[in-house]
Amino acid sequence: MLDQPALVQDAVLVPEARDPVPPVPPHDLNALSSAKTLEPVPMVTPHDLDRILHVLQSRFTAGRSPSTEPLAFLDWTAHAADAPFQMSALGVDAFRQWLRLAAATVSRKPVIEPASGDRRFAGAAWHDRPFDLVTQAVLLGEEWVENVVQTPGGVDKHNRDIVAFTVRQWLDFVSPSNIPWLNPEVIETTWSTGGRNLVTGLGNAVRELAGGSTKRGFTVGADLAATPGKVVFRNELIELIQYAPTTPTVGAEPVLIVPAWIMKYYILDLSPKNSLIRWLVSEGHTVFAISWRNPGAEMRDTPFDAYREKGVMAAIDAIDTICGHAKIHATGYCLGGTLLTIAAAAMARDGDHRLASMTLFAAQTDFTEAGELQLFITEDQLDFLNDVMHAQGYLDSAQMAGAFTMLRSNDLVWAHAIRDYLLGEQDEPNDLMFWNADGTRLPARMHIEYLRHMFLNNDLAEGRFQAGGRPVEIEDIKLPIFVVSTEHDHIAPWRSVFKLHLLNSSDLTFVLTSGGHNAGIVSEPGHPRRHFRIGTREASARTRGPDEWQRDTPVQDGSWWLAWNDWLNLHSGPRIAPPAMGGPSYAPLCDAPGTYVLEA
Repeated sequence: MLDQPALVQDAVLVPEARDPVPPVPPHDLNALSSAKTLEPVPMVTPHDLDRILHVLQSRFTAGRSPSTEPLAFLDWTAHAADAPFQMSALGVDAFRQWLRLAAATVSRKPVIEPASGDRRFAGAAWHDRPFDLVTQAVLLGEEWVENVVQTPGGVDKHNRDIVAFTVRQWLDFVSPSNIPWLNPEVIETTWSTGGRNLVTGLGNAVRELAGGSTKRGFTVGADLAATPGKVVFRNELIELIQYAPTTPTVGAEPVLIVPAWIMKYYILDLSPKNSLIRWLVSEGHTVFAISWRNPGAEMRDTPFDAYREKGVMAAIDAIDTICGHAKIHATGYCLGGTLLTIAAAAMARDGDHRLASMTLFAAQTDFTEAGELQLFITEDQLDFLNDVMHAQGYLDSAQMAGAFTMLRSNDLVWAHAIRDYLLGEQDEPNDLMFWNADGTRLPARMHIEYLRHMFLNNDLAEGRFQAGGRPVEIEDIKLPIFVVSTEHDHIAPWRSVFKLHLLNSSDLTFVLTSGGHNAGIVSEPGHPRRHFRIGTREASARTRGPDEWQRDTPVQDGSWWLAWNDWLNLHSGPRIAPPAMGGPSYAPLCDAPGTYVLEA
């Protein structure tokens, strides 16, 4: 982030109109008339001053607008005050919760269970008295508080959801599992080790503050992103990597991978054992991948559509030439999948038929149910964020990571703190942890346009989004589509991803796999405890709702990668000899993984 004085350097304030203007002495008039024209002095406007204020505020609010939550609580409080009888009845509900706790005390059986995914009280020690009663009291109290939040009618739904989310954050913070002298696992470990766990935990904290907990033990280009290949094209936004074939023949149609630029592309080329790119090559596919540049302040004015034109379309142009005009299996991950959908719709609109199919990994096209991340995408928040990014030219990776961590504070903050700092344990860094710590930045203009058009206005799904100055329609895409979503995705919830069924009538195969936004996609064959559901809706056939689809689609053990490979082969032509690496028009520039992925 820029130092604040830089925003006002060499600037002056505009004087108030009432300030007297000193007269110019007569003997200075000739000097003034003969002087060279002075350079205009930049002025600091009130808007500039407000931006400085918002940048300062962001340091204490983790980049969130200080107005969003107070306005939501004001809405809830006003309606609660106007519903005195409903709110008074909550006292009766509280008494019932105490009776339930008394029943649990007498029967020694739980009267309430933690919600699915709540692992705070999963340890065996929490089931022994008196800690079983602590667990029951906490869960009953949280259930009552949730009922309080939902009680007064008339509250704006978005505001109520913000209140509920914020209250849950507070409850998670004060949970007994986070308090050493109330957590039986911490008490037991401290007693048995003589307090060595706390000493070790302090060392873990110091090492983590120094940045040594996750970003060690791996080297990009050697341990990770190590699949052999060449950079065959580079512009100011992307490097295009073509991977070296390992089979005597390959599918006639190459695969293009479009990752999100909020992540470095090697999430799909981690260690050799779980690299999707390496696996695709070994299965006889010609694979290309986009590696996005990590932008700095110089790219602050890069628009969203530049990522389509200089990213996806530039890559397609290169692949079209290298592979002799073969059609392309285009694949997009997360935001890269949203961008690929826009590009495919624009290509269909313009009569460009160079795609053979489209695959989307954890990518949304309708953002009306985009999960809790959507709670803080408001006009107020975007205006505040725009001011913060204007000062630095981009959204920093740490600011973005903070937003994602907030969504899963129990798993990513408190469980981590208990294990590492109180129990003195620490997981050995793995390739996914290393990648997750290797963050990227987002250009200011692109990021605001993305949030406004997708999360705030849902323009793509509703037909208002423009690519190249003209609207695009997802329904125009007449390709076989393969969509992968994950059961525990907090960024692209699977029911939101499922909505593509309502926006496009083409042949669509939908996969729901175990895991989350990243681990569910990095799900190589042989990975233990993996399962998935898969079903195909034929073109123009009836679309089932997500819950009906889930109920009627059986679970299969193993990796969905195998099913996707079968699908790709089904929509491919006869196998051919591998194409040349690059070729005359796209001579290789350097070895994979290239240079952009190494930018810090």
